[in-house]
Amino acid sequence: MKTIVVTGGTGELGSVVVPRLLKEYRCAVLYRHEQTFKQLVASVNGSEALIGLARLEDVKDVAPVYGLVHLAGGFVTGATADDFSRMLETNLLSAVRAVDAVRSLLSKGGRIVVISAATTLSKPAGLAAYTASKAALNVFVETLARDLDARDITANALLPSTLDTIENQKRNPPDKLVRRENVAEMIALLLSDRASNVNGQLIAMTA
Repeated sequence: MKTIVVTGGTGELGSVVVPRLLKEYRCAVLYRHEQTFKQLVASVNGSEALIGLARLEDVKDVAPVYGLVHLAGGFVTGATADDFSRMLETNLLSAVRAVDAVRSLLSKGGRIVVISAATTLSKPAGLAAYTASKAALNVFVETLARDLDARDITANALLPSTLDTIENQKRNPPDKLVRRENVAEMIALLLSDRASNVNGQLIAMTA
């Protein structure tokens, strides 16, 4: 069974993505808090295909790695220097570190899928720090696709608009939200052989 390393797998998006990927892959999920990982384990009935990694450097223990699914990220409104610093750390550098950790472990023909944001296309007011950090993430993914092309490793980003998380459901009508199940299916598609020729793409997902 091929191994997928997942960051952000214990969050609300991860709670949908990880169970979907476990149908086809062994998932090594990085976590910050043991309790949230235990909740994820319980939600998939203790699947033996689910592995917890407490530290990024532990990914070497699950090599070889077929793919990296980077769900981790953060959100703030505003545009202060602190906002920019926080968003660049959370949305760009977290991805850079994850890729650095798995790059040498990735099998030939492997996959990288990153979650970015549709705001990088619409550029709404009030979200300068968030949008800029995600735009930088887009460029990183596009360049990474070229860097890894010789090894037949693809790198792509999904750009969903507002997801149907619990908080977002309170503030938005259902037809204005992107279903997390749809994001999970798109990730599964990009990981599959059917998407072997899809590389360096920024794929918008809007409601």
